[in-house]
Amino acid sequence: MHSQTAPDLNSSLASVAGGTSAKEWAEKMPLIIETSHQRSQAFGLQPDGHADFSPIHRGDLHALIEQNRLLHAHAVPAMETLYQQIVNTHNMVILTDACGIIVHSLGDDDFLEKANRVALQPGVAWSEESKGTNAIGTAIAEKLPALVHAEQHYLSANHFLTCSAAPISDHLGNVIGVLDVSGDQRSFHKHTMALVRMSALMIENQLFSSTFEDAITLHFHARPEFIGTLMEGIASFSPGGRFLAANRNGLFQLGLPYAALQTQTFSSLFGLPVSALYDHYRTATPGLLNLCLHSGVRVYGRAQLRLSNGVFQQSLAETDVQSQAPAPYAHSAGNAANTARRLSGLRYLRTGDPQLELVIEKVGKVLGRDIPIMIMGETGTGKELLAQAIHNDSPRALGPFVPVNCASIPETLIESELFGYEDGAFTGARKKGALGKIQQANGGTLFLDEIGDMPFSLQARLLRVLQERMVTPLGSGKSIPVNVELICATNHNLRERMAKGLFREDLYYRLNGLVVKLPPLRERTDLETVVKKILASESGGTQHALSAEIMLLFRQHKWPGNFRQLTNLLRTALVMAGDEHEICLRHMPDDFLDDIELTHAHDNSAGTERMVAAGANLEEMELTAILKSLEANGGNVSATARALGVSRNTIYRKLPNLK
Repeated sequence: MHSQTAPDLNSSLASVAGGTSAKEWAEKMPLIIETSHQRSQAFGLQPDGHADFSPIHRGDLHALIEQNRLLHAHAVPAMETLYQQIVNTHNMVILTDACGIIVHSLGDDDFLEKANRVALQPGVAWSEESKGTNAIGTAIAEKLPALVHAEQHYLSANHFLTCSAAPISDHLGNVIGVLDVSGDQRSFHKHTMALVRMSALMIENQLFSSTFEDAITLHFHARPEFIGTLMEGIASFSPGGRFLAANRNGLFQLGLPYAALQTQTFSSLFGLPVSALYDHYRTATPGLLNLCLHSGVRVYGRAQLRLSNGVFQQSLAETDVQSQAPAPYAHSAGNAANTARRLSGLRYLRTGDPQLELVIEKVGKVLGRDIPIMIMGETGTGKELLAQAIHNDSPRALGPFVPVNCASIPETLIESELFGYEDGAFTGARKKGALGKIQQANGGTLFLDEIGDMPFSLQARLLRVLQERMVTPLGSGKSIPVNVELICATNHNLRERMAKGLFREDLYYRLNGLVVKLPPLRERTDLETVVKKILASESGGTQHALSAEIMLLFRQHKWPGNFRQLTNLLRTALVMAGDEHEICLRHMPDDFLDDIELTHAHDNSAGTERMVAAGANLEEMELTAILKSLEANGGNVSATARALGVSRNTIYRKLPNLK
């Protein structure tokens, strides 16, 4: 029985609030692996046997993804963020359902060939019953994070892998899926497990926040700067104040068993009547709530009031728009109405950068003119933020803003996602069918992000919809009229993709009415302003500033992840700084400091090469001058030396053949 210990196991996890600590987890892991091997043997699996790597039928996969639609929608953005942190490390990010069947994956091209050997791809089951001891199946069986490295895998075929997985649970504690990072065992990194656990917790929090629509959802913590982070507690209550549920950190901070909480109310838990909470959010600029837990501990809170009372909701929406500080970045939210309130208009994007000013000026001239807009730019430059701002300032601002990431939706689902489908269109389809994104955007704006990644087979159909302004759902013979404003975005060079036969030329010319390009962060002149806005938005009311040393490093950094990288970096630094008002070098994550060192090493090497080249050129110039002077002086070395103002020895040293 294999029981190899993973490299540096005790330091492979950072403690994440709401879950098992790194030390406790590390102590349990060897026993977990041993117990899992026993289960694998009991399932009748042979270590050197051939596992079933065949995926489920395509129609069944389609139905499976549909059944896990909510999990998939909230997990994909977190997976993309996680993948950006491990890109080019011979790894892939995997999402499975509660049974361990892969529903989505992202991976490095250089690892995908190896992954395909053991079918790390959508539709393949990775439960212990199917594959023996592995991180996904063992995490499901134990309901705990699992790190399975190299020969710890039960099947010999999987020994080349190192896998870190964390279960994703719903608000009742039921495992509904697993997030996993799998890669070549030689690429093991001690921080991967912590990243996976944090990403899984992020998905859980987002799922929790979206679960209760007609409810009061409170985000709270004893330290205000932790509100909005993974450390925050979240608890939901009915409009009347009855307790509904809490996330892991919420249960920990409340300190009561789940059964006992079922008898509690908002007032009994936080010492504030619900009527006073409503009054607080009717004020023009509601700040953080100052609350007292039933245990006497003081906490700060921010509430989301998503209630069915339309009049009260409208007053909250107006208050929210007035009170929001302008932010230079934003992430996509699942609820279009909430997103519209959170994101600002074009005027709030003005932060002093001339390139961005030109972009804003151009798009401002075509608002409401039915001219499609194509936004170009690197990943993380704020393409969706600009699209949302365009929508907010357009005549369609009261209509829906529907974003679609063409790169994140599986190819098997993108057709039904865009065009919708009728009852019985495919196995597992909803009984009453479903509206597609194009119909959902009717009367508003459809934002097609990463349009360059749309499957070629669907591009002709999209073109037909845009030209005819009619959409036909899958399984239906009826065409439905639609009226949408179109904004697209891509980080690809679409002309190059057209030349390669990957993008239709007729669709390209239908989409690019106005083409604008967002500058990467490294080329912008407003970095200091942007940093201040992010700090003000994320600090929870506490004043923070960067030290001069950090700001200098920021100006020199290349920012390959642009605003997404900067935002995540500052969020982490704020948590590390705590009550300290100045963010210093010691608050920066290690991977950022490593990137800085690599950049400096590369720049120094390049500078040395330039100096060597310059030195070589100078020496050539000196020799040319000496030879010309010698020629002018008839080969007389003494006369040449006097003419050049150097000694005879210098001439002989430069031209040793003269001796």
